[in-house]
Amino acid sequence: MRTRRTATATALAVFFSSVVLVGGAADPAVADSSASLPIKSSGDIVVDGVHKRVFISDPVSGKVVATDYSGKVVRTIGSLPGVTGLELSTDSGTLYAAVSQAGAIAVIDTATLAETKRYALGKGVEPRYPAMAGGKLWFGFNGPDAAYRGQIGSIDVSSPGAEVTLPSDGANSWYSAPRLASDPGAPDVLAAAQEGSSFVSLAVYDVSSGVPQKVASGPKTTDGTSPAYLNDFDVTPDGKKLIVGGGSPQDAALVFSTADLSLTGSYRTGSWVNAVAVAPDGMLALGSSRFSPDVFVYPSGTTSALRTYAFPDSGGSTTATDDLSESGLAWAPDRSRVFALTTNVYGDVYALRVLTDPTKSATKVTVNAPAKSALGKKLTVTGKVAAKGTFPAGTRATVTRTDVESPKGKALGPVTLKPDGTFSFTDTPTAGGKVTYRVSYAGDASRSAASGSDVVDVPRTAPALTLNHNKAVYAYGKDVVFTAHLGKTYKNRTVELYVDPYGSDKPKKRVKSAKVNSKGDLSTTVDMTRDTTVTAVFAGDGKYAPKTVTSTAYAQVKVSTSISKQYKTAKIGSTSYAYFHKKTDPLFTTTMSYYPGRKHKLSLEIYYQGKWRDAGSEYFELGGNGKSAVTLIGPHDTGYRMRVRASYVDGSSGDIVNSTTNGAWKYFYFTK
Repeated sequence: MRTRRTATATALAVFFSSVVLVGGAADPAVADSSASLPIKSSGDIVVDGVHKRVFISDPVSGKVVATDYSGKVVRTIGSLPGVTGLELSTDSGTLYAAVSQAGAIAVIDTATLAETKRYALGKGVEPRYPAMAGGKLWFGFNGPDAAYRGQIGSIDVSSPGAEVTLPSDGANSWYSAPRLASDPGAPDVLAAAQEGSSFVSLAVYDVSSGVPQKVASGPKTTDGTSPAYLNDFDVTPDGKKLIVGGGSPQDAALVFSTADLSLTGSYRTGSWVNAVAVAPDGMLALGSSRFSPDVFVYPSGTTSALRTYAFPDSGGSTTATDDLSESGLAWAPDRSRVFALTTNVYGDVYALRVLTDPTKSATKVTVNAPAKSALGKKLTVTGKVAAKGTFPAGTRATVTRTDVESPKGKALGPVTLKPDGTFSFTDTPTAGGKVTYRVSYAGDASRSAASGSDVVDVPRTAPALTLNHNKAVYAYGKDVVFTAHLGKTYKNRTVELYVDPYGSDKPKKRVKSAKVNSKGDLSTTVDMTRDTTVTAVFAGDGKYAPKTVTSTAYAQVKVSTSISKQYKTAKIGSTSYAYFHKKTDPLFTTTMSYYPGRKHKLSLEIYYQGKWRDAGSEYFELGGNGKSAVTLIGPHDTGYRMRVRASYVDGSSGDIVNSTTNGAWKYFYFTK
């Protein structure tokens, strides 16, 4: 008997643990969380700290997406063709959106997330980048006049009439719509920068009078270091510096004084900078789109990164990570998070990544446990909480042990850290399998929380589990009792039984899950109409390993053949024969257990020189009622004893759901 296939079930123990957040300039951190966004492009990102919302513009789709702080989309505001720059009012009650293809500034209520009005700017006016300064909303735009295409306009949003002012004398003209930046900490400073050019032009305006007065233009450098191909820029809260990121230089963001736009410093990132975001207290976040790490965070007044973040890949590539979008960084006003807008390597999947604890130095926890240990034997776990500085005496970290008996984790006694962060503790595993030790540091005012873990393999005893009737063959329809026997275990006495009849139309099913009886047995009865695999599964417990056993038993078919059209029935010796005249063609009718596409084999033999000899065979399809009628066509020789039988041949009769079964021989004889 050929065994055609087997079915198995495996008991899996899955342990869930929290994401480990690690970081530091020497050890980049992974992004804390990520949520995909329903956008096709990105224009700008701003954060509303009052309503805990993040707003992202999508110029291609003509919409603004509002998410919560976790990145979950709360509302989409549509019908904003070409929307690019975004700006919040100082009280966070209003979001202003530059809708370039509609020649307007849209006003969105941040509480209701609905557009409430639009400021029409005039025919041919294409606003791009708005910024609040001097009590007005300023915006860079492309105008209809080719001579003065790039301009800066304003709207007095504090006035009931909301007067729109567009320059008419060509003053403050740019090659194209300038990008604007401002900061509430310096309300009268408005900065502008030219994008789309190999040479970045910068300007600083005093807008305290309501009319932009140019204070400085540049940039001015003495060493040939000058920004090119602007990606992003921002103003510091004191209004004294501009931080500029672009395609050149390729390893730093440049710092310029707003007084005269002279170069005063730089932040070295190792790759060109395409996103700049300054927090309300002056902390700086810089982003790169080419090399890891992707985001750098600097305390105010220093050029040494406090921590960094590296993005994982979400585009299916094993060699390329996600890219930070241009102008794709924004701080939460309370500095609790930095939001990063990313695209995958193929540019078709956008995500909002939420980076937590950006104001704290990164912490990394390493845990070292033995690779293998015996059950009930004491083991020693060591490790280190690595962070800047030393730890005060008495600093503790929590310890959790996870195993098959405590899948959600069991808290052990806390471990005390040495000044350098190292630790050591002992434990005796009470359950076998994969035992995980997790050490968690809660963080403090200057260091982020972090955790780490290691796994110990604690071997368990193999249990005795058997299942009867393997390879047995049964008549069609026989009720067979399959019994699983479980030997000694620790706590778990439950066994699962699965029945899997051959054939894709009858899938494997769990038929019983129960504790074995006092003898260690659990049984199920199977109606053997098909070859069947029965599986017994023991999931294991604290001291005994999981185990799975199978038993495949085989079922024959019901098959019979009748002969008709004979003129009489008589015995030759002790065997009954159907007698036919040689001009009569016998009709053989076969009845067999039906299965779609099934055929039966009809075999003929003739008795010659004292032996039954093969006279030929052929396969015939069964009808839907499980019957087949075959006529033996003449001429027929007389004087010979013959016999016929029908068979199901496993694998040759059109299917493999039963085992080979031969019907009874039917005997016949031809006379004149």
